Amino acid sequence: MVPLAPEVALAFYDYLGRDKELAEILYAVPGRVERLYGTFARWYAELFGGTYDRAYAEGRRRIGLVHARLGIGPRAMIPAMGIVQELSLEHLRTALRGPEVYSAVEAFEKIIAIEIALIEESYLEALALGLSLGHRDLKEALAQGAAALLQAGHS
Repeated sequence: MVPLAPEVALAFYDYLGRDKELAEILYAVPGRVERLYGTFARWYAELFGGTYDRAYAEGRRRIGLVHARLGIGPRAMIPAMGIVQELSLEHLRTALRGPEVYSAVEAFEKIIAIEIALIEESYLEALALGLSLGHRDLKEALAQGAAALLQAGHS
C-alpha cells in the first residue's frame, strides 16, 4: 500500500484545495503543500504499519490538534479521509485475489474507523478547552483550544 501514497496524497490535497478557505490555509506558507506530501506519505505508511499502540494514538491526537489549530475542522477532514478510504479500498480489491481480500478490507475498514475516531476526539478535546477558556466562536474555540493543548504538550 505504501507505494500508493503519492497518488492518494494528490487526491487528498486536491480535494482540500477545492475549498477556498482550505486552499488559503494550504498555500499560506510557501512549500507547505510539498512538505505535507512527505508528511502524508509517512502517515499513510503508519496506517498500514501494523503497530497501533499508545504512541500511534498520540500521533493521531497530535494530527487532529495541528489541523484544528490551523482551522481545518472535521467538516473538511472526514470527507477527505473518505477519499483515502476509497482509493485504498480500490487498490486492495485490485491487488488481492481470493479470500485474502475480505480480511484485508475488514482490517483496513477497522483502522480507518479508529483513525477517524482518534482525530475527531482531539477536535472535541480542543473545542472543549477553547470554550472553557472563554472563546464563544466555535472556530476560534477549536483553534485556541488546540493551540493550548499543543503548547501544553511541549512544556
